[in-house]
Amino acid sequence: MVVDGGRVRGHQVDGVWEFLGVPYARAPVGPLRWRPPLRPEPWSGVRDASAPGHLAPQPESPGTRLPEDPVEQSEDCLHLSVWTRAPGASDRPVLVWVHGGGFQSGTAGSALYSGRRLAGEGDVVVVNVNYRLGALGFLAHPALGDVSQHGRVAGNWGLLDQVAALGWVRDHIAAFGGDPSNVTVFGESAGAMCISALLASPVARGLFRSAVIQSGPPYVHGAQRAADAARAFVHELGMSEVSREALEGVPVRELVSALSSLSRRAPPPGELPQPLLPVVDGGVLPASPVEAIARGSAAGVAVIVGTNRDELSFFALNDRAMQAADDEWLRRRIEHAAPRAPAERVVDLYREVRAQRGEPSSPRDLWLAAGSDIVFRWPSLQLAAALRMHEPRTYVYLFTWESPAFDGVLGATHALEVPFVFGTHENPAVARFAGRGVDADRLSAAMQASWVAFARSGDPSNALAGTWPPWDPEIRATMVFGRAVVVEEKPRDEELALWAATAPLPGQEVAVVPDPAAPPQ
Repeated sequence: MVVDGGRVRGHQVDGVWEFLGVPYARAPVGPLRWRPPLRPEPWSGVRDASAPGHLAPQPESPGTRLPEDPVEQSEDCLHLSVWTRAPGASDRPVLVWVHGGGFQSGTAGSALYSGRRLAGEGDVVVVNVNYRLGALGFLAHPALGDVSQHGRVAGNWGLLDQVAALGWVRDHIAAFGGDPSNVTVFGESAGAMCISALLASPVARGLFRSAVIQSGPPYVHGAQRAADAARAFVHELGMSEVSREALEGVPVRELVSALSSLSRRAPPPGELPQPLLPVVDGGVLPASPVEAIARGSAAGVAVIVGTNRDELSFFALNDRAMQAADDEWLRRRIEHAAPRAPAERVVDLYREVRAQRGEPSSPRDLWLAAGSDIVFRWPSLQLAAALRMHEPRTYVYLFTWESPAFDGVLGATHALEVPFVFGTHENPAVARFAGRGVDADRLSAAMQASWVAFARSGDPSNALAGTWPPWDPEIRATMVFGRAVVVEEKPRDEELALWAATAPLPGQEVAVVPDPAAPPQ
């Protein structure tokens, strides 16, 4: 196979061709740090494409990797992998995966994201993309400014990597059996947040026809917040000011260590703990995603937006403060996460609603429920409402399948849906987290069929999951993926009136917040 840079040799497994670790851009090292990606350097001979590319530089986290995952890190990380049943027949829908990891970790080469089953059973072409992470991917400051084909840029390096990869797909995917005019981007967590940003970005326009945003609310930093984070970062390195010349010579492990140290600081009220995010720079990202999308930046792009019911339990496993949580602790947590919300009313309403459903209502349970809605679900519905203003093909899901790990304490936690989408839930190392059995297989088949149908036509309805109606802010028809796969209107909606009052859906009137203490009318 001939691609930009030279020839690559893939291999066939279970009837699916795999081309792993293919460079889509030049190694961004030395003076190419904090620069837009460039075309890959040519290589001689035939490049073996039987192993995924290096991990982008990131903190060591062996406990989160699967046994088959790559471990070697390098700044030479701008690689992608392709799975296809039949190279050459260029009519298959293309699914391009953007991995998560809090903008600081992860790899497209994880066995969790293997596209083999999705490509084989769905008859689609799957592409997994590595991109720059951490400071190398998202440090933004005027001192790092550079002039590119997109104008002057000073951040969003990881987003530009994804745009370059999508350009590679446009130019090369027909040779792998894919239709370059029918590309769907899908991602989870930080990867999905990147896709939220790409929907608002003029530099990504036309590179994909549809998108799936899995637990990826539209979080970004403004230019001032990003510059403040950059100054705090270089202070961790012992520097007095942000300097491209100085930063280009810092060993990569020091960059990773400094960001890890910065990430341990408590975030400002109402903000995520990640100090680096995509940044509104006026060029690559002219405005926040919700603002830009509400003005029509994503018109014509069909989108699925979804979250998991118990997102925050994933991040609470090692939170020792929860072991002694009381109502005062709970109130402070809510005040910090949602400064504009009435914390006491949040506690009262969530406690009352969960009691009516027969759900546990300890301070820990209430925080995980409210925090999941604050951080993930409500911002995602705001994104869906902005999309719906210009595109009727907007769909929403809620994932409720519960993990068996740690005696079930995680519930429907963050990232749990991923192996069901890829069909990797049967991997023995993954099954301990995802679960196994007939119901798990049925759920995975329904999710894969939905994602494939959506990639094929822009409508996720299919024989296994049934009709999936578009979402709108009034009826809020939602596909629930759990023990049963069923459409519900306004699922788990009682709590959301609080967030509608403090952060209304785009185009909607401010809702009246119910007061649990008020007598019935």
